[in-house]
Amino acid sequence: MMSAPPPATIFVVDDDPNVRNSLSWLFASVNLPVQSFNSGEEFLREVGTEQPGCAILDLRMPGLSGLAVLEQLATREIGPAVVLTTGFGSVPTTARAMRSGAVHVLEKPYDDQEMLDTVHEALRLDAEKRTLRAQRIAIQARLTALTAREREVLDLVVSGKANKVIARELAVSEKSVEFHRGNMMRKLKVDNVAELVRLVLTSGA
Repeated sequence: MMSAPPPATIFVVDDDPNVRNSLSWLFASVNLPVQSFNSGEEFLREVGTEQPGCAILDLRMPGLSGLAVLEQLATREIGPAVVLTTGFGSVPTTARAMRSGAVHVLEKPYDDQEMLDTVHEALRLDAEKRTLRAQRIAIQARLTALTAREREVLDLVVSGKANKVIARELAVSEKSVEFHRGNMMRKLKVDNVAELVRLVLTSGA
């Protein structure tokens, strides 16, 4: 039996203890689990890729900056959504942060509701990303169960070719194509070509 995933958590990463305490209180007041870290290094060391949630990263910190932490997270297969906070915002910095995957860059001073709205949006995006990843992994497992011939038929069906055209290209009988196509559809758990195309697009294959 698979264990339940850990709850989505807000990770406050800031070298200022007052900021950490203030944000921790804010998130706890709306029943959001929260952990705080005084450096980017500590956060990266202690939070794994399977932990869902949102990281609030201060742009300017001793050691790794918030932007540097964000860019390291971008190299992981998956990680929490990121919101950067800064009192020294600039267009180039904001653009770089968004290219690296930040959900938003909040300029100080921000109000509590603005922070909460931004974090809820980040949690929604993080949940969507993880759901899509889980779907992709499940689909890829089904794809690996196909034989080489079934995979050939799959690729040709997705490209829009009819059975008789596939039979000609693979130099087999149309009945053989129908047999492999039926097995392929059954293994992939789809009922029609539209579902098959969606499945392949979702898989990223």
